[in-house]
Amino acid sequence: MTDREHRLLVRGATFAAVGAGGDIRGVPGGTAPDGLFVRDARHLSRWQLTVDGAVPEVLTPATAYGRAVDADADVARCVLVPRGGRQEPPAYTLFREQAVVDGSLVEALRITSNRPVPMTLLLALTVDADFTDQFELRSDHRTYTKTGAVRSRRVLTAPDEGPAGADRPAATQPPVLGVEFGYRRGDWLSRTTVTSEPAPDAVEETGTGARRMVWSLELAAHGSVDMALTVVAGPHGGPPLPAPPRSPRAALRQLTETQRELTSSVTLPDSWPELAAACTRGLADLASLQVPARGPDGEELSVPAAGVPWFLTLLGRDALLTSLFALPYLPRLAAATLPALAATQAGEHTEGRVAQPGKIVHEVRHGELAHFGQVPFRRYYGSVDATPLFLVLLGAYTEQTGDTALARRLEPHARAAVGWMLDHGGLTGRGYLVYRADEGGLANQNWKDSPGAICDADGNRTLGPVMAAGAQGYAYDALRRTAWLARAVWDDSVYADLLAQAAADLRDRFQRDFWMPSRSFPALALDGDGGQVDALASDAGHLLWSGLLDKEYGEAVGRRLLEPDFFSGWGVRTLAAGQGAYHPLSYHRGSVWPHDNALITLGLARYGLHDEARAVARALVDAATTASGRLPEVLAGYERTAYPAPVPYPHACVRESRSAAAPLALLTAVGGA
Repeated sequence: MTDREHRLLVRGATFAAVGAGGDIRGVPGGTAPDGLFVRDARHLSRWQLTVDGAVPEVLTPATAYGRAVDADADVARCVLVPRGGRQEPPAYTLFREQAVVDGSLVEALRITSNRPVPMTLLLALTVDADFTDQFELRSDHRTYTKTGAVRSRRVLTAPDEGPAGADRPAATQPPVLGVEFGYRRGDWLSRTTVTSEPAPDAVEETGTGARRMVWSLELAAHGSVDMALTVVAGPHGGPPLPAPPRSPRAALRQLTETQRELTSSVTLPDSWPELAAACTRGLADLASLQVPARGPDGEELSVPAAGVPWFLTLLGRDALLTSLFALPYLPRLAAATLPALAATQAGEHTEGRVAQPGKIVHEVRHGELAHFGQVPFRRYYGSVDATPLFLVLLGAYTEQTGDTALARRLEPHARAAVGWMLDHGGLTGRGYLVYRADEGGLANQNWKDSPGAICDADGNRTLGPVMAAGAQGYAYDALRRTAWLARAVWDDSVYADLLAQAAADLRDRFQRDFWMPSRSFPALALDGDGGQVDALASDAGHLLWSGLLDKEYGEAVGRRLLEPDFFSGWGVRTLAAGQGAYHPLSYHRGSVWPHDNALITLGLARYGLHDEARAVARALVDAATTASGRLPEVLAGYERTAYPAPVPYPHACVRESRSAAAPLALLTAVGGA
């Protein structure tokens, strides 16, 4: 999904993607994620406005008064007029504002007459809710059977205080308030209600299952009529949702207050206003991407979701990296993320979900298909790196804040996570963290998780067991930090010595087995036979962040990442150009990821390569500046000289928590330089 196609409104676990004119035209089985989504289900699939039977045209789609309008503003605004020509000036103007809050879409309409005499307009809104699961809307050529599914629709009316009888006069029928859509499949039940002020004059059937709400509006000469529309989702299994605000502007005030809370603790650099703007924009996005979770004792938490439109949910790796980037400024993100992931930590083997005792969850889903086991992601553990990153964050949070209470509370979870790394994860048996492709889930289970991401320089995929380089760095850092926790907080020096030795051994093995002397660079991975997967990849920068490489090797890697085949001018490519595997518009084989570059920048600074760190930071900030301060999930890998702005990756998340927090990591790495 791109800005050109939709305007994206986000608030917590709810998002809406609407067209430039405010309409939604989603259809069952469609591939565009347009609609109102709550907890992985589409609760509004049609929302189409007509006036006097015609669709008005958009007067202010993407530009206004010669300047760009943010297509992802927290309130979507547009101006509509009837179609016509120079000799027929518009009879009316329609001003439309929309926003989302938890579980709801609110819309304000003002219809203004441009004529000096009274007029009557027939306004109609066609609405529907298909309750499609998000996984059905992906272009992955999969289909899902929904045996026994039943949809329902009913007109909402005011409480009936008139005489009984179905054939009484229309004047005594209870007034219409709106319409409710329902969906049931076994024990799964969802609903969506649509109401308005003023109430519609009627609700009509369309013959397609949708309903048409109709109003006859009397406008005085140059007069206006205001309308308020509210869509409230009732997702299956969700907590009770608060009553929505009465207007989009009230919703914006709520979100602005959340943003203010996040930004109040961050001091931004005066000397680098573009970085300050990127941080401000990132903090605003983080405020909108907070989703509910629960801790080990059932306590309510708010944690960073991965991104929209496809990942507005808790993803372990994403939440951990986001919290690490924000830790020096917003430690409360880590204080919520850690117990939320502890609460979902695996306690037993579950083959279909790749769960093993002590493993940290990769993805949590709340949708219908996950509920019925048609996708494995209700709680899915297909990640080799979330578990060590959990330990890295716990150690870093404790050291940064001095809050030892959380480390003591989560000590059993941390020990279980270490146990997973040593046993099921492979450190003891193979010497490295290892994963295998999951046929029902993810083929690759490191951060580059697309099917062909782990490959040799020619593009040949790695089959069988995989030992990805970056994950070994995370494991090394996790062992060291947990050794410190054991000694300083848990008073267990024996355990601390054991972990410290395991970290030292891992460092020695890695530099022996992964280093490619002829290329002065580490391999992307090892295969099941211990052979080097020789693609030159940005994952080497993660080894700088974790401190796994000796100083000499680390400096060589850092300088190599700034050579032209790696560095595009907008950032470091995931795969160096010139290799057979390289493709600038692939997901992981040559694109530029802001969070990847943030880790690289922190790593360069750690190894004293400050000029290189500043070069990467400036490139990312320049990329953000071309998009009003926002960094997307991923950019194309084209050279900066090829086009005056970064070329977007066509399927990127528009708002992504790791990218939103990346400017904070740059601030940590290079300050206001």
